[in-house]
Amino acid sequence: MTMSSIIVLDGVKKIYKMGDTELEALSNSNVEIEDGEFVAVMGPSGSGKSTLMNMIGALDTPTTGDVNVGGEKISNFSQDELAMLRSKKIGFIFQQFNLIPSMNAAENVALPMLFTGAKKKKRNKRAEMLLEKVGLGERLNHMPSELSGGQRQRVSIARALANNPDIILADEPTGNLDSETGENVMNLLTELNREGKTIVMVTHDENDAEYADRVIKIEDGKTGVEQ
Repeated sequence: MTMSSIIVLDGVKKIYKMGDTELEALSNSNVEIEDGEFVAVMGPSGSGKSTLMNMIGALDTPTTGDVNVGGEKISNFSQDELAMLRSKKIGFIFQQFNLIPSMNAAENVALPMLFTGAKKKKRNKRAEMLLEKVGLGERLNHMPSELSGGQRQRVSIARALANNPDIILADEPTGNLDSETGENVMNLLTELNREGKTIVMVTHDENDAEYADRVIKIEDGKTGVEQ
């Protein structure tokens, strides 16, 4: 682990138990990501990509091995400690957007700030600023159903930035978008990376992977060749 590493997985194994059956989703995985890198994670379905992202995103803890995120060893964190780490240091972007249908764009973006105790005025001001940043300053009061797929993904990106995290985890961020809209989303992620955000992106798309500084390949729960 170097001084500039923001994410480190050291000998991480994850076993899920289903009755009498054990499924090894990750097997002795070692990953090191530097602060400010843009990394793509690629592999076939069922290869362990989601489990790897869950480890990096503090959504799960390993069966054995160590996970360090933002300088903190999280392997033995409680659920409350993991939730606090996520709210402060990690922003999530999902293929399905995961916006709350009953909330408008600004309310969706402001929601993560509610959990950190930010005052309403501050939440609203920052949500407006972030939506302007992603080109949706005129859509603050629009409901998700009134937005295109690309606009919904940009709301999702703004929401991921709500608490100014160091790390952005993007899970197939262009998977539900046409090629032109997907390119716009990738350009936005590249811009965020240039501003200093560490981006970790799961993707099946070779074109999307070309935006990354390097690619981590995973297969059968093992991280392998890096490009």
